[in-house]
Amino acid sequence: MSGQPPVAKKSPHTTTHHGRTRTDDYEWLRAKDDPEVIAYLEAENEWTTERTAHLAGLRQRLFDEVKARTLETDLSVPTRNRGYWYYGRSFEGKEYGASCRVPVADPESDSWQDWTPPTPAQVAADQPALPGEEVLLDHNELAEGHAFFSLGGSAVSPSTTLLAYSTDTVGDERYTVRVKDLTTGELLPDLLEGVMGGVTWDRAGESFYYSTVDESWRPDKVWRHLLGSTQADDELVYHETDERFWCGVGRTRSDRFLVIESGAKTSTEYRFLDQDRPEAGWQLFAAREEGIEYSLEHARLRANGGPGEDLFLVLHNATGADFELATAPIAPTPRSQWKPLIAHDPAVRLEDVDAFAGHLVVHQRSEGLTQLRIIELGDDGIGDDYLVRFEDEIYTIGSGGNPAFDQPTVRLGYTSLRTPSSVYDYDVRDRSLTLRKQQPVLPLDGRDFDREEYEEHRLWATAEDGVRVPISLVVRRDVRAAALAAGRPLPLHLYGYGSYEASMDPGFSLFRLSELDRGAAFAIAHVRGGGEMGRGWYDNGKVLHKRNTFTDFIACARHLVETGWTSPELTVAEGGSAGGLLMGAIANLAPEQWGGIVAAVPFVDNLTTMLDASLPLTVVEYDEWGNPEADPEVYDYIASYAPYDNVADLPYPPILAETSLNDTRVLYVEPAKWVARLRAVAGADVLLKTEMNAGHGGVSGRYQAWHDRAFSLSWILDRLGLA
Repeated sequence: MSGQPPVAKKSPHTTTHHGRTRTDDYEWLRAKDDPEVIAYLEAENEWTTERTAHLAGLRQRLFDEVKARTLETDLSVPTRNRGYWYYGRSFEGKEYGASCRVPVADPESDSWQDWTPPTPAQVAADQPALPGEEVLLDHNELAEGHAFFSLGGSAVSPSTTLLAYSTDTVGDERYTVRVKDLTTGELLPDLLEGVMGGVTWDRAGESFYYSTVDESWRPDKVWRHLLGSTQADDELVYHETDERFWCGVGRTRSDRFLVIESGAKTSTEYRFLDQDRPEAGWQLFAAREEGIEYSLEHARLRANGGPGEDLFLVLHNATGADFELATAPIAPTPRSQWKPLIAHDPAVRLEDVDAFAGHLVVHQRSEGLTQLRIIELGDDGIGDDYLVRFEDEIYTIGSGGNPAFDQPTVRLGYTSLRTPSSVYDYDVRDRSLTLRKQQPVLPLDGRDFDREEYEEHRLWATAEDGVRVPISLVVRRDVRAAALAAGRPLPLHLYGYGSYEASMDPGFSLFRLSELDRGAAFAIAHVRGGGEMGRGWYDNGKVLHKRNTFTDFIACARHLVETGWTSPELTVAEGGSAGGLLMGAIANLAPEQWGGIVAAVPFVDNLTTMLDASLPLTVVEYDEWGNPEADPEVYDYIASYAPYDNVADLPYPPILAETSLNDTRVLYVEPAKWVARLRAVAGADVLLKTEMNAGHGGVSGRYQAWHDRAFSLSWILDRLGLA
């Protein structure tokens, strides 16, 4: 390197749509297998390494801090299912963990009905964590010899003697499935390739179902694999031919039904197979309708002490944007016959429902916060209906790890910006809440972590159109007090996403402690396009309303400046994937508002992508972004904000763009082209870091991931003046 950044050659590529002509000088970078492209990406990596060499010490300190605060040899809270307690383990010095189990107890003993998970006295890396431990999968062994490793999913057969699991060693999210005999430890000859994620066993445990993708990376087929056969002999169960829809297969918690979901952005459709009556075959529950989304769950409502009534729970938006919970008989049922159980409420967004033998768990949100709702099922049918409550101003609550239909407890997770991730068991029988585990935060330099040393707030900015936009913020109390006393702004790290109705709910981070303890504040802008404030929040941040996402984020940043929290030069913005598009847009719209911008795997060339139906995910994304190839209004709208197309001779702040060569969701070429154009048009101070052996989620392995995050965070702290 000569002290100058790489210069990408210009090779004009012209396209015309709806009479509009675009010239793209850097489309040649799309040729992933071209040695010239790889050489350019490697030159960019060398330039980034050179420009960040002064941060090497800080990067190592950040890595050392998160490592020191982490209990490296640990295990998750065991989850009970089919006579075993299942848990995951981590080991000091190892990148990956292990999947394990121990027997619950002798079925004849009193402990058989005890839902209290076993707790080890101490955990040593070279010893079983619990008596009778069986290692189902050693992830380190599976990852050996691979630069990248990801476990896509694992499923134990109903007999508990077989384990089907999927792995990805490239990063392209196309998985290989193997089956392990848990009695012998040997692998069966069954081998499936090109699978999307994991598998779903049938009740007999003699076959399982899985999905595959088409050439545009859309899950379009569901297959049935009979153990002992080859993949070439697998039965095609369902083929989704509408290119806007994807499909997947699963099982109800009761184990009675297998279900296939076909889903687009604005429409869903379910098929079910009753394993009590397999001769009936797969049945369509309710045909797809444009704009109607629904999900299907099996429940059993008791009445007068009898055996109970089997029915489907249908969570749907046919009566309102924020969804209603209805019931339907175990049969194909048009929506005119769905009966409301929880009526639509515009102040409460119903997101999901889990059915158990004695209760329902409803996942919902209101005023931007998640809520967990319990509906008890008594001998007289529907019983009490209430929320599980916590007292923090901002928080995230949800349930998970509840596989058993007859369990009387609800395993739930709770966290906030200052509260480490906490696992609770809520016992519906006596309504008791028991903390099973809180994420350990080990002392650093002899100092214990104390959540009371930090304060968190819910703030509200006002958008361009007068809409109130929530902000979640955390800062050290003493840092805030000192800043107020001196009348000076705080360095602030502002995060945003704003797409796909995905909510960026507040949660704890060990890495974040390192920036908070250095004097930074951290905030999340809950902008439109996400789901924090209900379905309308999403609808008003997509397609022809997408600009609201960008102007909301800018409004949040300006609110934090106007209310004395920070200043533009002390604000670093960060977002990834669709949040990377947000970063590119706010760089163009308000370059003066930022002291720096981090864009991870950024979707910044979205007009080019959405014009090419052959690219991964394009067609299924039309309901999110619009179809610019078919609609000139959509073309013009996307062209008005697309980050790559709108690069201009502006005073851009320093920008760090991060990507992965094998990403199939947002191709590496988008940030590569964006960086080249930012330099050529504006002379911007911009860096491109490309992981050459990773996918959309970045590098694999926890230590590699820590080093990767330390790199990004050191750059952020440098821009905040805290390096």
